[in-house]
Formats: sequence, structure tokens, C-alpha cells
Amino acid sequence: MPEPTEDATFRHHDWYAEELLDRHFVNCVFHDVDLTEAVSRGASFTGCTFGNVRFNSSRHVDSAFTRCVFRRCNFFEAEFTGCKLVGSTFDQCDLRPLRVEGGDWSFVALPGADLRGVSFTDVRMRETDLTGANLTGATVTGVDLSAAQLHAARLSGADLRGSDLTALDPTAVERAGAVIDPEQALVLARALGFEIR
Repeated sequence: MPEPTEDATFRHHDWYAEELLDRHFVNCVFHDVDLTEAVSRGASFTGCTFGNVRFNSSRHVDSAFTRCVFRRCNFFEAEFTGCKLVGSTFDQCDLRPLRVEGGDWSFVALPGADLRGVSFTDVRMRETDLTGANLTGATVTGVDLSAAQLHAARLSGADLRGSDLTALDPTAVERAGAVIDPEQALVLARALGFEIR
């Protein structure tokens, strides 16, 4: 295992199409760094801060961004596969279109995020803060949303099939045209106080 890079600051670095394989960063600051089309595999970023970083068309596989802060970063067409982002925060980031498959995004803060048309499939998102997030037309399938904060979220036209919706109050979200499966319909009916017989 390579030694981790700790407490370093990277400003105005051009890491276009860089391959970050098994690299480890702890408490580092990345500001105005270009990671367009970069690829991370098995990399880890712990407690790092990213400001104005361009993740456009980047690919991340089996990497970890735990307890990180992303401010005003661009994730246009970025993909995360099997990645761990537990405890990370996104603030004023451009997250469209974003594709996430597998991995653990529990305790991630995405309040008010514009997530229209994004794709989250088979992701663990326990206790994720999606308060006021706009998930219009998004794909959120097979996702563990248990104990997630979904108040005032916009879910119109979203595909929610196979996801855990036990934390969802149907009266506190925009839901017109959202797609669910029969099992979820029972869960939501019970949440509304209906007795199923």
C-alpha cells in the first residue's frame, strides 16, 4: 500500500484524464483542480475538501470519499461505481447528469440539490439528507433510503421501484407520476393510515 498524502493543498492542478489508482489522501484540500475524464480506482479521500473542482466525465470505481466536503464542484456526466461516500457533504454543486451504481452514500448531505434525471441504482443511502432535493425524473431504484430525510423533496416522474420508502411521508413530497411497485404501494398506504386486508 502506498503511503497516504496528508494535509496537502492542491491548487490549480491540471489532472485531466489522470489515473488515480490506489492513491490515498487524508485531510487534503483540492481547489480549482481539473479532474475532467480522470479515473480513480481503489483510491481513498478521507476528510478532504474539494472547492471548484471539475469532475466532468470522470469515472470512480471502488473508491472512497468519506467525510469529504464538495463546494461548487461540477459532476457533469460523472460516474461512481461501488464507491463509498459516507458522511460527505455537497454544497452548491452541479450534479447533473450523474450516475451512481452500488456503493454506500449513507449520511450524505444533499439538501436542496438539483438531481433531476440523475441515476442511483442499488445504492445504500441510509439517513441521507435529501430535504428539498429535486429528483424530478430521476432513477432511484433498489436504493436503501431507510431513515433518509425526504421532506419537501420533488419526486415527480421519478422511478422509485425497489427502493426502501419507509422514511417517505407521501404528503410531504411532490410525487405526481412517480413510479413505485405494488410492495411499495402497501408501505405508503400504511404510512397514510390505511389498513390493508
